[in-house]
Amino acid sequence: MSVSRRDVIGALAPAAVFALAAAAARADGEGPGLGSAEPFSFDALETRAKAMARQPFRPPPRPFADRRATLDFDAIDQIRYRPDKALWRDLPGDSAVEFFHLRRSFQSPVSLHLVDRDQAREILYSEALFEAADGKVARGLPDGLGFAGFRVMNRNGQGDWVAYLGASYFRAATPFNQFGLSARGLALDTATQKPEEFPSFTAFWLDHDAGGDLLVHALLEGPSVVGAYRIAHRKASNGLIQEIEASLNFRAPAQRLGLAPLTSMFWYGRTDHAKAADWRPQVHDSDGLALWTGAGERIWRPLNNPPRVMTNAFQDTNPRGFGLMQRDREFHDYEDDVAFYDRRPSVWVEPIGSWGRGSVGLVEIPTRGENDDNVVAFWTPERSVKAGDSLALAYRLHWSAQEPTPVGVAKVTATWTGVGGGPGQPATPGVRRFVVDFAGGRLGDLDHRSGVRPVVTVSNGRPLTPIAYPVAGTDRWRLLFDVALAAGNTIDLRAFLRLNADSLTETWIYQAFG
Repeated sequence: MSVSRRDVIGALAPAAVFALAAAAARADGEGPGLGSAEPFSFDALETRAKAMARQPFRPPPRPFADRRATLDFDAIDQIRYRPDKALWRDLPGDSAVEFFHLRRSFQSPVSLHLVDRDQAREILYSEALFEAADGKVARGLPDGLGFAGFRVMNRNGQGDWVAYLGASYFRAATPFNQFGLSARGLALDTATQKPEEFPSFTAFWLDHDAGGDLLVHALLEGPSVVGAYRIAHRKASNGLIQEIEASLNFRAPAQRLGLAPLTSMFWYGRTDHAKAADWRPQVHDSDGLALWTGAGERIWRPLNNPPRVMTNAFQDTNPRGFGLMQRDREFHDYEDDVAFYDRRPSVWVEPIGSWGRGSVGLVEIPTRGENDDNVVAFWTPERSVKAGDSLALAYRLHWSAQEPTPVGVAKVTATWTGVGGGPGQPATPGVRRFVVDFAGGRLGDLDHRSGVRPVVTVSNGRPLTPIAYPVAGTDRWRLLFDVALAAGNTIDLRAFLRLNADSLTETWIYQAFG
């Protein structure tokens, strides 16, 4: 049985805990240097954020801005943190923190602080903390440059399990020790007529909670908003749980406010493999949006790589959760022995408290490859925000393989589309076939005589001859139907399986393009 860092610290005597804290805070030349101590609390950070929101926005400094012609960015991008200089390297478990150097893609420094017993000390940049392939780290870089972000290392020193780098982005590698999609502190005006705003975490305070788990406080700044964040990290048997408190103060109104945003990549999947010339069966970090509505309905929406930017909003009141999930988990689903898309984590958003009326937004952007994050999901409150407004929010992020709570009904396992018409017969012009497989729940106890019925609705038109039946030799049920779909048209589909008045499956929804 593995022993967590929480278990180790919880078993220590108070004197030993004090000794560990003192060792973590030292600045004796073996680790990063520290500035002078100042009082710190989340309440004080919230007060600071409110005060800053009443002041004009000041763009963050970019130390490289006036030195671009003299800097070798290829060399700077190869600079790496020295593992022997890691913060908390003496603590048990996966606690060691390494810092990212500024580089071509991340030129705005963030300030980092170490918190110990409600006292914070700035972590000071030094070129001695970093190493380069040719041993020349400085390359004319100014003193006091600052850091781009930080990451927390696995206990064996091989890779990191959580990282904060760039704007308000952060991501975790659990439970498969493989990074994939990202979370953000806030999304503003995504896919609107206004340019999207990317507020940034400009300062972090690193601490541990009473149980010994990582605790991160962050200051968020942007032209339209200033926020204070408290992010607690707790490793569980099935992944990582981040409990987040956010206090937001708005300098300007937002056309589209995206809370608890998730960002992912979907190039192609089983449904639309024809869009890619790549040899792999599928390429995506996530394959669907899962919803658990306030009314208790479970919904599955397969992701698309659409022909144009598409924005969908799923209205709800007090949602129980939503997430971008990776359901296909077998190596043969991707056949990728480099990127290992079968190991990409899913992320589920669990609201804490009542979020009221609003909608889960899904933005899908066309892409021609796997290097673009082209999918965003977030919560938008019904009430818009204006300058001077404040908003508090609490939620949990579950980085796991699947939804953290049982779905309770049969889940969608696959979606396919193709030409309409019967097998072995000529294709029917202008008709598209949809095939959806379900598994789990009560379906395994039912057969074709049980009275299972498909329920299919189409936004523009009607389904043609929908049928549902158990797939021979498997534990799956299959829903099959055709829909007339003219070139250039877009239709929304909705379907589930029912027995009498009971829903047996998730509600499958899909957007198809002619």
